[in-house]
Amino acid sequence: MTASLAILSIASAALLLALLVDAAIARARPHSASGRRRARGGRQGAPASRGAPAVSRRGPAREHPALASGPEVAATLAAAKAHERPRFAGRALDPGRELRAERRARELLRSCVSDEEWEMYRDLGFLRVPGRRRKPGAPRYAYLVYPRKPIVAYFVATGEPIAEYCVEFPDIDGRPLPPSDDVLAKWMALTSDEELLLRRANMHLVGRHHDPARLRRDLWRLASWEKRRARRAAPRPGATRPSAPERAPGANDSRSQRGGRRASDTAY
Repeated sequence: MTASLAILSIASAALLLALLVDAAIARARPHSASGRRRARGGRQGAPASRGAPAVSRRGPAREHPALASGPEVAATLAAAKAHERPRFAGRALDPGRELRAERRARELLRSCVSDEEWEMYRDLGFLRVPGRRRKPGAPRYAYLVYPRKPIVAYFVATGEPIAEYCVEFPDIDGRPLPPSDDVLAKWMALTSDEELLLRRANMHLVGRHHDPARLRRDLWRLASWEKRRARRAAPRPGATRPSAPERAPGANDSRSQRGGRRASDTAY
């Protein structure tokens, strides 16, 4: 009797323990399933409401400009334009500054080139630079250097244009140089290392940037200018040279003693 009661109590205790374990497992299953759904990114979770916006812990998500429409596009573009850095923001356009820079550039150009080249640029607006002299005598071709325009090569004998060479010398801040500085830079490059300039320049056929009719007119103006300058430099017929000024008596004695040459032996 006692043994049967002991067996019955042990069986009831085991049954009670099994019921408690089943209840604990059933209570833990919903939490683990919801955690797995959150870990998967909500692919198998409960459907969200249609009107509720998606909210994350990092804050509201920003919509891409390409997905915006209507007023949102205009607002996005206006904000981007406001934050865009304008070109040449450091220097505003100042006509007085440009004129002063051009004046200084003309003074520098005049101090570097010869008198004939300066008069050519002053009267015609361009420079002529002779090409490489492979043989003694006049060069076969030359260059016309324009401000802020490509260099033009042409045959000297016929005046026929050969090609255009596009080369640019920008300023430190990216702006183009003043016209006279641009001419001076091209003149220095042609006179110092012509082959290097031609290798780095973009060559085009005549007519890409220059009008062929205007080139022929500029060559005709250059020939007429040279003829006028040669006539001004030539002595007029019948004109006599001014006689040498008379010197005080005894002024030639010291000179003859120093140099051994008298004023009567001097050829004018």
